[in-house]
Amino acid sequence: MKNIIVTGGSGKAGQAAIRELMDHGYNVLNVDLAPPAEMISPFLKVDLTDMGQTIDAFEMAPGVVDLGLRKPVGKADAVVHMAAIRAPGLATEEVTFRTNMMSTYNVFSAATRMGLKRVVWASSETPFGIPFTRVMPAYVPLDEDHPLLPESGYALTKVLQEEMARQMHRWNPGTSFVGLRIGNIKDTSEYHLFPGWHTDPENRKWNMWSYVDARDVGLACRLGLEADFTGADHFIITAEDSCQAYPSAELMATCYPGVELRRPLQGFETLLSIDKARRVLGYHPRHRWRDNV
Repeated sequence: MKNIIVTGGSGKAGQAAIRELMDHGYNVLNVDLAPPAEMISPFLKVDLTDMGQTIDAFEMAPGVVDLGLRKPVGKADAVVHMAAIRAPGLATEEVTFRTNMMSTYNVFSAATRMGLKRVVWASSETPFGIPFTRVMPAYVPLDEDHPLLPESGYALTKVLQEEMARQMHRWNPGTSFVGLRIGNIKDTSEYHLFPGWHTDPENRKWNMWSYVDARDVGLACRLGLEADFTGADHFIITAEDSCQAYPSAELMATCYPGVELRRPLQGFETLLSIDKARRVLGYHPRHRWRDNV
């Protein structure tokens, strides 16, 4: 699979995915409503809530150097779907729900209709109940078997999209779906903010102090394409550590004293388990904020 469409490729995670893929020899077409700040790959402006535009974009060749020529190189082999209203609160609940559900339905449908082998797509950690203000985590480290308790329209779309992926794979077994439950994405320009949270262990408890470097999201996208995998499944993607300066066991004892610990916690380890991603995808995050501050 060498010809890859990246939807939402102009965003933080999308740009990281494009860089990772191009560094490993992939041809990439960025499909987005907004052009990127830096044109590192061919770009096509597309409204993914429109099925016709989505299918037309998928018929474009990601290997094209000059899109103005519409020069055929070969059809897309797979799609990395990162396009979405990226978090709760950036638009009304109705707009977020409608936009994210419709665009994902169109991308999944186009991929299966056109026989793409793999869809790697951005789910979220929010379906676990994040932000943990009304419900508490059932246990830690949280893993993919944790109950889903979406607290926003945004989180609800991710739950429904995971089911959509399972059903579309059932209809079209030739297309496999790798859902990445991605944590709070950060890049090196934001790491200077982390020490400001360390005055109080309550800071950032709302998502179990999780984060992930954008470059590791790009890594996870590539691994999702390359993994020896068939089916439709989802994987937590975070950094290997928390964003806090307090050990994880101390954070839990202070902020979530009644929550079950399923095993002893070591050091600053992430409380959103990446064990499944390590085992199935070979995901081993390469970046930590502690190495950049």
